Amino acid sequence: MDSIILRENESITAGGLVFDLDSLYAYLERLPDPRQPKGVRYPLAVILVLILLAKLGGQDQPRGIAEWVAHRQAALVRLLKLERERVPHYCTYLRVLKQLDPHFFEQLMGQYQRSQIPPGREVVISLDGKTLRGPIPAGEMRGVHLLAAYLPGSGLVLMQVQVGTHENEIGAAPSLLRHLDLEGAIVIGDALHTQREISREIVQAGGDFIWTVKGNQARTQWAIQKLFVHEVANLKRGVPLSPDFQRVSHTSKGHGRLEKRTLMVSPLLNDYLDWPHMAQVYRLEREVWHPQGMTRQVVYGLTSLPPPKASPKRLLQLVRGYWAIENGLHYRRDVTLHEDATRASVGHTGHNLAIFNNLVIALCLSNDYRHVAQARRLFDAKPEIALELITRA
Repeated sequence: MDSIILRENESITAGGLVFDLDSLYAYLERLPDPRQPKGVRYPLAVILVLILLAKLGGQDQPRGIAEWVAHRQAALVRLLKLERERVPHYCTYLRVLKQLDPHFFEQLMGQYQRSQIPPGREVVISLDGKTLRGPIPAGEMRGVHLLAAYLPGSGLVLMQVQVGTHENEIGAAPSLLRHLDLEGAIVIGDALHTQREISREIVQAGGDFIWTVKGNQARTQWAIQKLFVHEVANLKRGVPLSPDFQRVSHTSKGHGRLEKRTLMVSPLLNDYLDWPHMAQVYRLEREVWHPQGMTRQVVYGLTSLPPPKASPKRLLQLVRGYWAIENGLHYRRDVTLHEDATRASVGHTGHNLAIFNNLVIALCLSNDYRHVAQARRLFDAKPEIALELITRA
């Protein structure tokens, strides 16, 4: 092998593959190998990179991953500088996916994704859970349920934890957030996460929260709803808003429909409601006109963000951005990456494949490949481009 001059931030594998010390490859090398040392022919990082390359190339089932790699054996041996002239067998991928500890894998990949946040950028974290409906273990009623902390727009999953069979997201959320640096962050969640204790913990950690309030906090919902009744009635009669209320509206058009969102906020309940660190309550009305007619929905919520930090316009943007987790993460995992169609229930296979799905989305979006399906077609034809995303910071 010819001599290679490494830069300060680079390292090299035994075969001669050069990678950045801050790259995804470097993080994969830190994972402990769950296999018995005897008989191991390929380093764990190499197997994980091959799986990731196959997924970036459009393969989502374990069998398809193995075949994709086998059909590109000569090219991948050359690209990865493999010491052996052959690639791993299908059973090797299954063994690794089944045995790899998803908890440690999640933690390490969360550290990698957090390292991709540009310095000084505002961190807005959407909390939401998803059940893996494909890999349902024998004897169980549901698949693995994962709660994710997601950055809308960037595609980064900062952390993901498994929700136990006999618990719900309320119990898992504090554990998830304790793995994150919440200093200056804004955490947004649906009504399930609207809990006093988690609100207190977020603010104590230096962050802020925005919650939707529904029936699980019936008294709080009733108080917020009652507060806005008089002002809404006055607006319909053409009477200006009272001084302690503010309002903003935004209309958008797309996908064959017209949508108007109107947000009204007030700090009047700060001393009345027994909610830690509450600074404002809000009323959000959504009116949608489409070919079938018109629909209207009203939701209520509260936040620790005071008016100087979150004007009605800014709060409306933040609340709307929360739903990006459905289209930006869950939809892509289900529709583009076929997560629920992947029947892999042995050991930790389903959970580990979900981690790979998060990585695929993050690698695409954080490198300006906004259309994930289109990007995968490119990586299928040119795996060297995908490898560059993995080995370079």
